[in-house]
Amino acid sequence: MDTRDTPPPPLALAGVRVVEMGQLIAGPFCGKTLAEFGADVVKIEAPGGGDPLRNWRMLKNGTSVWWQVQSRNKRSLALDLRQAEGQAIARKLIAEADVLIENFRPGTLEGWGMSPEELHRLNPGLVMLRISGYGQTGPYRDMPGFGVVGEAMGGLRHLTGEPGRVPVRCGISIGDTLAALHGAIGVLTALYHRKVNGGQGQVIDVALHEAVFNCMESLVPEYSAFGAVREAAGSALPGIAPSNAYPCTDGWVLVAGNGDSIFKRLMAAIGRDDLATAPDLADNAGRVARVAEIDAAIGAWTATRTVQQVLDALGAARVPAGKVYTARDIAEDPHYRARDMLLAQTTRDGDTLTVPGIVPKLSATPGRIRTSAPRLGDDTDAVLAEAGLTAEQIALLRAKGVIA
Repeated sequence: MDTRDTPPPPLALAGVRVVEMGQLIAGPFCGKTLAEFGADVVKIEAPGGGDPLRNWRMLKNGTSVWWQVQSRNKRSLALDLRQAEGQAIARKLIAEADVLIENFRPGTLEGWGMSPEELHRLNPGLVMLRISGYGQTGPYRDMPGFGVVGEAMGGLRHLTGEPGRVPVRCGISIGDTLAALHGAIGVLTALYHRKVNGGQGQVIDVALHEAVFNCMESLVPEYSAFGAVREAAGSALPGIAPSNAYPCTDGWVLVAGNGDSIFKRLMAAIGRDDLATAPDLADNAGRVARVAEIDAAIGAWTATRTVQQVLDALGAARVPAGKVYTARDIAEDPHYRARDMLLAQTTRDGDTLTVPGIVPKLSATPGRIRTSAPRLGDDTDAVLAEAGLTAEQIALLRAKGVIA
């Protein structure tokens, strides 16, 4: 059947109107997620420079390639929120929106006359996501907070790195991204409540360190029950054995042989039937007690083989294992491409980039890339015209420097 004229599937969030304030990662990543599933996201940026993410890390034709992913499917409104007229325009847009996303320091919106109480008087159904370092309440409320600090206070940074050495970051801004994903869950939950239960809009308060802490498994319960403080363990998974990274002749491989039957198959595959049949290694508790010996046995076997030889042998034995991928490995991996996790995206300057696909994958209403990331102010006139401003009013605001 010819599908060339088949319309694309519907988008789950089509019709949802979002005003995105804030910058860099936490708030904008949430906006990105909503936009990929059809929400109309109007991103408010400061005239002149816009979101600093436009200039972060590696630039192509003067714009960060990170920006091209973070802001796809969004519209850019260059609006000076420090001016009263800019604030009035923002309130006008928010009055008609379903969702407001902001990641300013607490009190910033209040100083602009946009407290939750004031905005809910304008728009009782507004879902307001507020992401900040420490939340909107509490003794740390007014302290500046970044994702890296949230990772430290959330307990993650203490566990990364090798035992006894300096704590290290995981290599990405995971604290910001976790806060954004928690924010997206909150937004969708609040929208569902508003629609299905007839509820009003509400405020979603996400703190960076709390989003990290929420993913820290049994960290505090273990301390509560046993006084145990989990420590850094390098590449191992403490209390679960064997699960570690092992050296090969041309790289590293992760092996997860911690299931009882998997462990037996793993030991058979590496020629250690003595360990496979040892009675005290039949369960995890016994293996944890002898984890150094088990790791040494696996490491001795992998050290004489290439990564691919290890993966082939363990794949045949049905033992979970994987190469430690670099960006090149991901870009060249056929499985990533088969699942549309590597997509071609053309920028507004005409460059074609390979970019991450969309997660999660919905069967009936999948997300998609509808538009490339905007230049600063690309959509200012269109957004303001939709809000009811005339061409003369728009020109006057531009002359005053309120918009760009």
